[in-house]
Amino acid sequence: MSAATPHAAVERAETPLTPESWGKLGMWIFLAGDAVGFGTLLASYGGMRATSADWPNPYAVLGINLTAAMTFLLICSSVTMVKALEWLGRGDRAKAKMFLFFTALGGAIFVGCQAYEWTHLIERGLHINGNPWGAALFGTSFFIVTGFHGLHVTGGVIYLLAMIGVVSRRPDPAASYNAVEIAGLYWHFVDLVWIMVFTFMYLL
Repeated sequence: MSAATPHAAVERAETPLTPESWGKLGMWIFLAGDAVGFGTLLASYGGMRATSADWPNPYAVLGINLTAAMTFLLICSSVTMVKALEWLGRGDRAKAKMFLFFTALGGAIFVGCQAYEWTHLIERGLHINGNPWGAALFGTSFFIVTGFHGLHVTGGVIYLLAMIGVVSRRPDPAASYNAVEIAGLYWHFVDLVWIMVFTFMYLL
């Protein structure tokens, strides 16, 4: 009993110092800071909307058919991210890379749909400094929040493609598992943030 206790204590002390743990800690710190950024943007949007007398109804102006499909696509991409990690854990690099590709493809399609949405809204008169349906800050907040998220998705797509390269270069699946797991944390965060953006900026 007395000999096992110090050994267990040493293991608990050493675990946080592994490179894998430091990588996850770094990603969690980054995501915490990013969550504050998105939270500030959404809170500012809510404040502007609450104090504006001519804020348009987002549901009526923006429409939700396309963005609902985009939201479903991102949710599906979180599922493929989970499957990629699952197959990598089973030692099947080929299927892990396939699901990583599907995840990146879902993100790329999302960004393409967002570009289409922006183009359509700009043609209708919505700009970052103007809004034909009421308060000019509606356009400002819409493009800043959705654009900030779109940059995160674009970065995530590049990140996932890089992870495919990591899995390809490392014959032992266990050697790339932690890196892919950290990438999964980022991707799930991006998906979760979009659900919040969709809810606050399109539905409410």
